Order: sequence, then C-alpha cells, then structure tokens
Amino acid sequence: MNVVRLGLALTVLLLSTSSSLADGILGTWSRDNGAVHVKFDTCGDAICGNIAWLKPGAETKAKVGQRLFFDMRPDGANSWTGKAVNPDNGSIYSGKMLIEGSTLSTSGCIIGGLVCKSANWRRVP
Repeated sequence: MNVVRLGLALTVLLLSTSSSLADGILGTWSRDNGAVHVKFDTCGDAICGNIAWLKPGAETKAKVGQRLFFDMRPDGANSWTGKAVNPDNGSIYSGKMLIEGSTLSTSGCIIGGLVCKSANWRRVP
C-alpha cells in the first residue's frame, strides 16, 4: 500500500513540475522587430507556438494561425528544446528557447548547427 501512495505522490510531483516549467513560456510574445506575435500553449505533453498576429504589410509568407514552434519540451530551468519552422521557406530547425528576465530568446539550427537563426521576444501584456 505504501508503494502505491509513493507512486501517486511521485506522479503528482512530476506533473506539477512539468506544468510549472511550462507556465513561464505560456502566453503571447512579440518578436523584437514588432512584426509578429506568437502565442505559446500546451500541445499534449509539449509546448507549441502559433502566430497570433502579423504586422499589416509585413513581407512574409507567414499566416496567422501558422505553427512556428512545436514539440518544445523542458530542458532545464526556463529552457526548452524542440522544433522551429521558418514560415518563409518551410525549413524545420532544431529549436531552443530560453527565458532570461523578461526576454525570450529563440534559436534554430539546420545542417548540424552550420546554419542558425535567432530572435528575441517580449511578453505581450
């Protein structure tokens, strides 16, 4: 009986830890150039980010609702790894996200890290 209680306690602890790690990223963030807002939310047991707003007249193939980040999973405190999509050419990058203070930094690399892109984001109030 004690083993069952211990198992339940560990399950609750793991679920609450996973949830609290996700809480920091959830919500809407604006890219540093002000051209796009992405809303991060839970997608199953991972985090995903979809375009919530695009600056009118922005020169991009991106569309509102398009998923830019997916399969992002906790990788330490305020850090996630997964996949990122370049909406202009459809390339899928190995993605990383890190929150430091009030800034979210995202990066994505292809070809074993030879080609990388990064951006900074601020939370939308």
